[in-house]
Amino acid sequence: MSNDTRIEHDPLGPVSVPADRYYGAQTARALANFPISGIPIKSIPSVIQALAHVKMAAAQANCEEGLLPSEKRDAIVLACQEVLAGKHDQEFVVDVFQGGAGTSTNMNMNEILANRASELLGGVRGEGRLVHPNDDVNRSQSTNDAYATAVRLSVIPASRQLRQALVVLVDALNAKAAAFATVRKLGRTQLQDAVPMMLGQEFGAFATTILEDCDRLTETERLFLEVNLGGTAIGSGVAATLQYRERVLEHLRHNIGLRLVGSNDLYEASWDMGAFMLHMGLLKRTAAKLSKIANDFRLLSSGPRGGLGEILLPALQPGSSLMPGKVNPVAAEALNQVCFYVYGMDTTVGMAAEAGQLQLNAMEPVIVYSIHNAMGLLRNAVLAFAKNCVEGVQADAARCETNLTGSTAFATELVATIGYEAAAKIVKEKLAS
Repeated sequence: MSNDTRIEHDPLGPVSVPADRYYGAQTARALANFPISGIPIKSIPSVIQALAHVKMAAAQANCEEGLLPSEKRDAIVLACQEVLAGKHDQEFVVDVFQGGAGTSTNMNMNEILANRASELLGGVRGEGRLVHPNDDVNRSQSTNDAYATAVRLSVIPASRQLRQALVVLVDALNAKAAAFATVRKLGRTQLQDAVPMMLGQEFGAFATTILEDCDRLTETERLFLEVNLGGTAIGSGVAATLQYRERVLEHLRHNIGLRLVGSNDLYEASWDMGAFMLHMGLLKRTAAKLSKIANDFRLLSSGPRGGLGEILLPALQPGSSLMPGKVNPVAAEALNQVCFYVYGMDTTVGMAAEAGQLQLNAMEPVIVYSIHNAMGLLRNAVLAFAKNCVEGVQADAARCETNLTGSTAFATELVATIGYEAAAKIVKEKLAS
């Protein structure tokens, strides 16, 4: 990157901007104002892509309304297509933690598209540009409907990727359920002897519970298909014509390939975070199930001599710097830790959703980051657990049989024949012998 700079002006005054960057003054201010996490918004590609789709649809609708010349429309559309192709990822530099309800992200996009569209028209970057970030790229929009629409749409592809990862885990668990179908073992409740079962049934139950959440993820997609695009600042639609509102949604549906609907109450849609809370709650539910499965893997593999030892996990790495031969259930432990982290992000989303005031929720950036971070971490952890642990797990059939035959599990089957009290007496005598 060159050390040369250019001077741009925004409503607050002059700003120095790197000469070779497509972003402009307001992005430069955001970089100075929010040196927080070091995680740029480009780390959430689906947000960038969804926002590019919104800008493209807006340019198309504004041109049809006679509010944007066709040559500017074409240049903005081409610039959007370049963003969608990943050609300008390095320009999306604003931190994921930002004040302003996403204004910095929206302006980051507006400035990039304006400068690139200007170049495509034979102009330059900066204040001599032929396409203006606010008057042209952001025409008929506010951050509060353009960004808000984009972040809702961004959840859908990320959720589908998580679902695909969960299906990989389900398939791995079902494969083991089939492999362990004839391995008898002791079923336990409250860590105490219960009744006999098959190891395959235990693994099959793991698969079933995760598959249920795959279905729930598909169902929650529809919550994010309802958008407030056209509502502009607070839902009133100020600075946007009624015809634009209809046309921009039609173009966005076509461009992004989703069956979008406009909200029936744009004022409510401008501040309501209910869809995000429900989706985050589902992610927490999935995390709780995954953590329970990880816990069971750790219990069932405990030992190798002093624990249950009914399954054998792949030896991924030495387990101790002191104890020779020790191998730990590290894949399960890593999954546990991700799940714990997701619980915290659920709390963050709930508090941020409640913190909205009057006609806007300014905390939307942390809601968006938390949900995407949760989905990404869960996806990676699930795939690692499936590959590094579930696919290589083995049954210790002999240990399962020993634990079963030495237990009190068969006493329950006697209840129907000799009654509860007589069966309990037999158990007591066996334990005392």
